[in-house]
Amino acid sequence: MTVAPTRRRSRTPGALPPGGVESENHPWKIRLVEHPQRFESSFFRAAKRTAQQILSDVSDDDLPYGPRPTVPEHWEMHHGGSLWVKGQGGWRMFRARVGIEWSMQFCAEPVKVDRLRREAAELVDAFPLTLPALRDLGYEEAEDLLRTLVKDADGVEAWTDSLFNACVPMSHGNHQGILPKVPGEHHYPWPVKGADFVRYDDFQLWVTLPDGTHGAVAPVDRRGSGDGHVRLAFVPEGSAAAGSLAEAQDRGLMAVLPPNSSAALQAFSSQITPGSRTAAGPQAGPGAGRGTARRHGDRHSA
Repeated sequence: MTVAPTRRRSRTPGALPPGGVESENHPWKIRLVEHPQRFESSFFRAAKRTAQQILSDVSDDDLPYGPRPTVPEHWEMHHGGSLWVKGQGGWRMFRARVGIEWSMQFCAEPVKVDRLRREAAELVDAFPLTLPALRDLGYEEAEDLLRTLVKDADGVEAWTDSLFNACVPMSHGNHQGILPKVPGEHHYPWPVKGADFVRYDDFQLWVTLPDGTHGAVAPVDRRGSGDGHVRLAFVPEGSAAAGSLAEAQDRGLMAVLPPNSSAALQAFSSQITPGSRTAAGPQAGPGAGRGTARRHGDRHSA
């Protein structure tokens, strides 16, 4: 499939086009093609097998990103920098400074990947139960991966598909989903998407904007404040609100929507009385009374 804009260049070099609009003689094209055949390396197969065993030993309350799937094999393993360690309380997963997505290994510089390896080794060494436990699970390559200098493409591949990078367990939605269903990490910025795993259940992070696009909002004050304003945290590039958000960020300001906006009403819909025309005021939802008020009694903010 080819997408070709209709812009054309019709001016002499250095001349301003009429109305300040520039066009091109040679339209640029974006080709949508099939992925090259992607195979699972032996490194990834071993890492996934080990992660599945670890996850079977982790309680539901200790899973890093949402509930476990009904079928264990339906976990999707995200190449997001998965630093699994075992402490006295069991298995825990920390995330590396950066994760290397599978396709990004082909532009990854070995010396920079080796820094990730060294940082991972330092963390694992702080949890001395980890390597013996991994050996017991059959992941005997763990120590070699942590101790071997990454110096070429083979080393980058081994690290990219290892337990220490490739096994952040997620549902399909949290991994690759698209709004309006579930926002996935591949499509939405992590500083915003990460709030999905720490927000109150009765605060709606993702909302539909007036132009039909989907964005993310955050409260402007702590829960209990009664302030129903929301801060626009993310909108897609084609949204009518994208320009305002970009300008706010450029000027070091916040893009804030009022309590009676559709975005604020959606965000606080589970905390306010059904039919309310404003998100400001006392909290009436199932979470009423939770949190600490700062300025307005027991009013909400999420």
